[in-house]
Amino acid sequence: IMTPVVHLLLLPLLCSIAAGTDLEEKTGPFQNIQLDVPEGTPVPYALYQFRVESPGVNGFQLKGDGRNDIKISKDGWLFLEEPLDWSHEQHFIVEVEALEDGKIVLDPVTVTINVMDVNNNAPVFSQSSYVAMVRENSSPGVCPFTQVFASDQDDPNTPNAHLRYSLVSQLPNKHNVLLFQIDPETGEISTTEQGKQMLKARDGIQYDKGEEQNTETLKRKFDEYCTPQRVPYELNPFFTCVEKAGLRNIDPLEDPDFTLLVRVQDLGGFSETALSGNTRVHIVVEQNLWRNPGPLTIPENFKESYPLVIAKVQSNDPNALYELVQKEREVNFPFQIRDNGEIVVTEELDREKKDMYILVVFAKDFKGTQVDPPMEIQVLVKDVNDNMPKCEKEESVFELQENEPVGSPIGDLIAHDADEEGTLNSELTYTIVSQEPTPNVFSIDHTGKIQSLRLLQRKEQQLYNLVVRVSDSDFSADCKVVIKVIDVNNELPLFEKTDYGSHTLAEDIEVGHTVLNISATDADDPDSGSSLIQFHIAAGDDDGVFTVETDGKGVGHLVVAKPLDFESSPTYNLKIEARNPEPLMKGLEYGSESTASVFFTVTDVDEVPEFSMDIEDVTVSENVTKGSVLFTVEAKDPEGKEIGFKLDGDSHGWLEIDSTGEIKTKANLDRETTESLDLTITAFEKENPEKFSEHVVRVTLLDVNDNSPQLVDNYAFICMENNKPVKLEAKDIDSEPFSYPLKFNFTHGKKSHNWELQKVDAKSALLILKKMPDEGKTFSVPITVTDNQGMGVPHSVDVEVCKCTELGHCYRDPGRFTSILGMGPTVGILASILAFCLIAFIVVNKRNKKKNKKTLNNEEERDSMM
Repeated sequence: IMTPVVHLLLLPLLCSIAAGTDLEEKTGPFQNIQLDVPEGTPVPYALYQFRVESPGVNGFQLKGDGRNDIKISKDGWLFLEEPLDWSHEQHFIVEVEALEDGKIVLDPVTVTINVMDVNNNAPVFSQSSYVAMVRENSSPGVCPFTQVFASDQDDPNTPNAHLRYSLVSQLPNKHNVLLFQIDPETGEISTTEQGKQMLKARDGIQYDKGEEQNTETLKRKFDEYCTPQRVPYELNPFFTCVEKAGLRNIDPLEDPDFTLLVRVQDLGGFSETALSGNTRVHIVVEQNLWRNPGPLTIPENFKESYPLVIAKVQSNDPNALYELVQKEREVNFPFQIRDNGEIVVTEELDREKKDMYILVVFAKDFKGTQVDPPMEIQVLVKDVNDNMPKCEKEESVFELQENEPVGSPIGDLIAHDADEEGTLNSELTYTIVSQEPTPNVFSIDHTGKIQSLRLLQRKEQQLYNLVVRVSDSDFSADCKVVIKVIDVNNELPLFEKTDYGSHTLAEDIEVGHTVLNISATDADDPDSGSSLIQFHIAAGDDDGVFTVETDGKGVGHLVVAKPLDFESSPTYNLKIEARNPEPLMKGLEYGSESTASVFFTVTDVDEVPEFSMDIEDVTVSENVTKGSVLFTVEAKDPEGKEIGFKLDGDSHGWLEIDSTGEIKTKANLDRETTESLDLTITAFEKENPEKFSEHVVRVTLLDVNDNSPQLVDNYAFICMENNKPVKLEAKDIDSEPFSYPLKFNFTHGKKSHNWELQKVDAKSALLILKKMPDEGKTFSVPITVTDNQGMGVPHSVDVEVCKCTELGHCYRDPGRFTSILGMGPTVGILASILAFCLIAFIVVNKRNKKKNKKTLNNEEERDSMM
């Protein structure tokens, strides 16, 4: 217990420490309390003052031995004498007792102190420096090659321990380009895009598969590549240089290629008060032996001994196993790979069959796991001139009219070369080797275009034979060319007759039928373009109803190309021209003798009515009002006759069609009865009903919410021995979203004191009896079931509470049968009994009247006799 003098000296100090804080917030009644106290507070530090209403309390003490760092004064101030440390203890509990003259007068209270973490610990890396190896051409960002890690002793659930990594510097950095990057959250280090391109390893010794990386291997390699030296290896500067290059990877810290300074900060690195730590990462760049040797170029038909080595790959794993596959699925794959990584081609290649191969090389360990990423190597097959030019035709025939001007084009000779396009191997030249019977009549250019060098007369020479040599840089082929000098087109094609008269065609004549044959002649040279006759319909057939088919020998067949229509075109006055494909001689023009006419009259045929509508599907709501027009049928008779309509396919009698084609509802539609109707609409001639046509329309009914949910069963029972809930099920014949899920509620929204409803699924609920009656009884429970749109009607569920048999059925006492029945059956039975009594009363009454009347008659007879 502190002396009064110390207490008087301490209290102002405590209050001064609490300055800036409302002291009222640190005082309160003598009861259990929790206090949040920051760690590292300057001491002494006031925590809390207890106030006791009892006037006799004149002191406080901590129960038991207490803690050395927590004290309490006589006036109830709880304070710290030593600062708290969150990393050692996050919370603890002390008990305080109230004293009167040194005696405990009140039950002790509990004080729970939660130590609050403050950012007083800087993050620390797990290592003061790191060593890492990175290969040349490492993918940026995707594959980190090393990772740094730091920890912070502050509360991990607060920003005080939220660490962020950053790259401070890179040495050397001559070009001011960062070759490395660090993930700020994970500390993973990878190359940048520039690093992938610029990182280069120092030259080193390459070891073959199975070779040990040691000095003895280096000595052997040195002797293989260099002239034997008399100087000892250790004194030979060339060998020591090779040794340094070959064994430099043993201790990369002695000579790193790059050194990175990495910083870590707490508070997420976003605060000026964040604490930080640093480390170094020493990086050595390793040679990436897994290099693509492609693209490779191999000449086709290369004469060499096979298999032929074309490239070599080397894995970064000296013990890797190699596998070679083709990227495309080809039947023939003439490539293999050897154990040492040599890729060989097994046979000669042919560029005309395949001009490029894509090889895929895998490097795997003995378990089949890839030790390097798959490598695609392009192999290009170089073209060599191994194909001769080829003429498109064995003999090319051209025609030229006599007296054509000098230089007139005659035709193009076509030839091909299968070698690679755009190279000298396929570049063709054309040369006329011979011309018979007269030389120097024709010329040919580099494209194969043949031209005349002088005026030709048919009477002098009708046929010329040429041999044209087509050549590439190494090969050539001779092509035969025939040039015919044809008569100039100085004769007109003449019709046999220029007027083919009038003809009658039935409207329903078949398409493709020949309605007329025409003929013409031409006096020009036979079998030439000047005598070839072609027929064209020049006028009278804008719609292309007719066409002329001909073989070019002067006979034409006029054919029906489209259906005839009397109503749109009852007549046709055709003008047909005869023409030559060769141009006429200058000054000569086609005249009337090269044009013929023919007149057609189309006779009307009684055709069936035609629908002018393309409606095939109609969608209507099922609640459409009676008499509504769903759609209108459009049809007409080609001859303009009056038509009528008939409707089939409506088995429910919901629809009707009138004389105008309007289809209306004559009864209410019901989607629940059928969802769609396939209507067959018939349009017929009223005078001749056998002339009709049909059109099918599907009418689809859209659902509306016109059906309330209905309970499947309105009666249930509960055994008094086993109060199991009653499962209520309901159904709604509407479709979604008008039906399910259903909701079960007590009617009018009233809650029942003795019943409860619990939802089971979209279609059912449980009705639960809370309190069992003392004896059997039937309850009528008002329940309303509503659909997804809130539509529903009240229902009454009769629930009979009864004693049950062993089989779980209600047992009904015969003497209490009537009382067990519900209200409806009871009223029915009473009504039946009253009706029976009334009928019996009437019958008895009538019989009594007859008996009385008979007695009266007998008495009158007796009086008469007397």
